[in-house]
Amino acid sequence: METAYENLGSESGGIEHEYGEGVHILSEPYSMSLLSEMCQPSTLQPRFNDLLDTIYRILLQRMLAQELPRVVIECDTNMKQYSPLGVFRGQVIDRSSRAVTVNVARAGTIPSHICQQLLHQVLDPEGVRQDHVVMERTVDEKGAVTGAELYGSKIGGDVEGRFLFFPDPMGATGSSLLRVIHHYREQVEGTPAAIITAHLIVTPEYIRHMKSQLPGIKIWTLRLDRGASPAEVLGMIPGSDSRESGLNEVDYIVPGAGGVGEIINNSWV
Repeated sequence: METAYENLGSESGGIEHEYGEGVHILSEPYSMSLLSEMCQPSTLQPRFNDLLDTIYRILLQRMLAQELPRVVIECDTNMKQYSPLGVFRGQVIDRSSRAVTVNVARAGTIPSHICQQLLHQVLDPEGVRQDHVVMERTVDEKGAVTGAELYGSKIGGDVEGRFLFFPDPMGATGSSLLRVIHHYREQVEGTPAAIITAHLIVTPEYIRHMKSQLPGIKIWTLRLDRGASPAEVLGMIPGSDSRESGLNEVDYIVPGAGGVGEIINNSWV
């Protein structure tokens, strides 16, 4: 019986960095090509959401393959009717795993829906749930982020033993997502198997903040933006210098993508 597919290994791609375990910054040229177009001022609806859909599927497929448990199965193929050798044996995602994907409205609505679809394809759908949280940043008189306000949530049960996913396009300061995760910790029963975030772009500030507040968190992103760093820092390995920065004076990502939530919904308020 074939043994080459019994241990498929781990996701080894991504850029070199010194942010520590659990941080995955992909270096995947197909999705990077689409993301670069997505961030341009001329890219609006419907092209923007088409790119968002394709890019998130690439990111989430790689993330789920790495983060979800695996089992070795044997199953008949269509060749079994002709030969007793028509049996596949190999490692696949464990369909009995349970997961929750959280829609952090409004920018996270489409990514979370995509995550739910992909989870349905490899897990027992009865073990897959989508929750919803409505919130937004709070800012001071100069527009700088001061925190996040949670206005409401629709959470469908406990998270005990579940993989808890947060597909949210932009990881700028981490204040909004931390507010949501703390809500789960304080108000929702159970301890998740893992807390995993999935982003298009993050900043060094985001990574540092999330890892300091939530040791063990898994962060997946297509791109790290640190455009506000000193010139000499940009030549260093990401994560190796505390002067790294990807935020402007009002805590928007640079070079970034602008107001992603506004463009996704074509709503500029």
